[in-house]
Amino acid sequence: MANVGQRIAAERKIAGLGQRQLAQRSNYSLSMIKAVEQGREPASPGLTSAVAKALRISPDQLTGAPYDDGKPLSDAVNALSVLLAEGRYARAVDPGPLSQIEADLEAAQQLYRNDRTRQTIEVLPDLIRRIHGAVRELSGVEKARAYTLLTSAYVLAEWSARRTGHLMLALPALDLADGYAPLASDSNYGAFSALARARLLTHYGESEIAGQLITSAIDGAANTREGMVIAGYSHLAGAINEARKLNYPNAIDHIQAARDLANQTGETDIYMTAFGPLNVDIHAHAIELESGDPNKAALDGAKLTHGPDAPPTRIAHHWQDNARAWLMSGKPDKALVALNKARVAAPQQTRLHPSVRETLHGIAAAEKRRTETLAGFASWLGTSI
Repeated sequence: MANVGQRIAAERKIAGLGQRQLAQRSNYSLSMIKAVEQGREPASPGLTSAVAKALRISPDQLTGAPYDDGKPLSDAVNALSVLLAEGRYARAVDPGPLSQIEADLEAAQQLYRNDRTRQTIEVLPDLIRRIHGAVRELSGVEKARAYTLLTSAYVLAEWSARRTGHLMLALPALDLADGYAPLASDSNYGAFSALARARLLTHYGESEIAGQLITSAIDGAANTREGMVIAGYSHLAGAINEARKLNYPNAIDHIQAARDLANQTGETDIYMTAFGPLNVDIHAHAIELESGDPNKAALDGAKLTHGPDAPPTRIAHHWQDNARAWLMSGKPDKALVALNKARVAAPQQTRLHPSVRETLHGIAAAEKRRTETLAGFASWLGTSI
């Protein structure tokens, strides 16, 4: 199976570009482009986005996403695709009590939190149709509350589509969330939907508009705990956006601002942000890896500690990053240990995330021989090395 470096080389040649030209267009060094194409360095998400933009293709053409998590996903994705294609004309069904819809949406969010994204996609279409039914039946305060639930559900659909690699579904989900947010009873959902769009724009390497949306969310955040969470979460999104631009000082400024807010809010899952000191620490390691010192990211990241209530998908994402940091530091054995920690924390996400495959290919290239542990992880992941 081709890795990102091999796909970059193939697409570069199709575009008629030399390695030096691609390096200049993507704002990465020639040595890094060569190392990635030759499999000596894993392609970071930032490099993948920058190169894809330079080649005028989508990042997914380089990563090969979406992947299969080992269980059928097509039926659920098809149902969500139909719903999103219906857009504002979505077929509504009998809603039942609004309180039950709220409980069912919370249950869907809990599936997402607990690394059950495929199952989240399975329940969302019927749930969203019920919310559309509530919007059409209710009035006044209850109608506004239904619009809040509808906006939240479409944001959850966007997150789920993005996590499973179905980026083309993320776009209509975001458009619908943006459209319903002004009608919601919770004014923060407008900013929250914009932040989801900023994260998607960062994925595509469009940092300027992403930065504008992030700045707007920060400037518009209310002086309440909810507002501080929105602002703090915005700063974390800003840190990633700046790191993908290789602007380390700006990324660190965002991290410090987020840390200051996290010290005031404490750990919270308001708006499903998992915002707090732990998430700030996780992002700080990611920034170091993306645009700072990978060896520092590896050493410091390996020391991360957390309680039993820490969100498993955030913990898994940290170990995925830590694995890439160890690989870039010349320690493939430690990289494989970190990948297995990610697998334990959130197996479904680990199977579906592009960076895991890229790191695994890097480990295989660095190892002189194939160990049973390495081969076993590749088999579980559903890829070849």
